[in-house]
Amino acid sequence: MKKLSDLKIGESGIIHSFENDDIFLKLMEMGCIPGEMVTVEQVAPLGDPISISVAGYQLSLRMNEADSILVSPNIIVIN
Repeated sequence: MKKLSDLKIGESGIIHSFENDDIFLKLMEMGCIPGEMVTVEQVAPLGDPISISVAGYQLSLRMNEADSILVSPNIIVIN
């Protein structure tokens, strides 16, 4: 399990849960729902905010918000 804030540009994962109950509802309303695939698209020059792709659209999150989202890293298996 990793925090969304730990993913690098181009990395993706599946939302597992949230650490901070204070912004849980806000994140859910923005499409950050457990089981949803999320990809880090861009990071601001100073590192905050980040732009992610979730539920078919682009979303900008502050690092403290991304820090409270736990994701399962997307592992690609090649046979």
